Amino acid sequence: MTRLLNKVAIITGASAGIGRSTALLFAAEGARVVVGARRQAELDSLVAEIEAAGGQAVAVAGDVKDEAFHEALVRAAVANYGRLDIAFNNAGIMGEAGPSTEVSAEGFADTVNTNLTASFLAAKHQIAEMVKHGGGSVIFTSTFVGYSFSFPGVAAYAASKSGLIGLTQALAAEFGPQQVRVNAILPGAVDTDMYRGMNDSADKQAFVTNLHALKRVAKPEEIARSVLYLASDDASFVTGTASLLDGGISITRS
Repeated sequence: MTRLLNKVAIITGASAGIGRSTALLFAAEGARVVVGARRQAELDSLVAEIEAAGGQAVAVAGDVKDEAFHEALVRAAVANYGRLDIAFNNAGIMGEAGPSTEVSAEGFADTVNTNLTASFLAAKHQIAEMVKHGGGSVIFTSTFVGYSFSFPGVAAYAASKSGLIGLTQALAAEFGPQQVRVNAILPGAVDTDMYRGMNDSADKQAFVTNLHALKRVAKPEEIARSVLYLASDDASFVTGTASLLDGGISITRS
């Protein structure tokens, strides 16, 4: 498959879960990928897997809260592959949870900085490079939480992730004339380390599973395929959207 042939993509949060699956899929579809996360060893393993399958990838380790990290990712894309066409800003955290009257200011701020401010800093440098080459596609990972409904005890997560939808719309309107498309995905529950950490018992997992119309949670590979669509020319007229990839969790009441 070659839906991303000759495209260059940055993927953050690439060491596991949705980010890792998306990096593997993008590479299989012909993209040359720059993968970013905090854990160097996991990134090196991902690069080795991509290269073993005939793809091209480089890794840059760092913290998404650091603006210099995003500059380094863009530099790596240009230095190794000459351009930047796609950016999947996927890194994020659940952050400090619990009763909102007890959440610390530091915990709230760290969640916002990781999930929202870091995504702005990423897009700031990614879009500046994309416009040099006639446009591109920027994709953020948001969530249904704080959009279609929410749960108690996740105010920081909901606020930071729903803020990404406003950011998506603003950037899409601002850079549409330069052919930069900006979209957000809103997954339901996905079988990742974060999901298993939040739902660490059979009862909790059964509860979350039942919330979905499909009565199951997603695999990371399923979400990656939707990201591929938004990254590819198949979505050439799609921008400013908040795409629910939630297995029907937003419309289920049974």
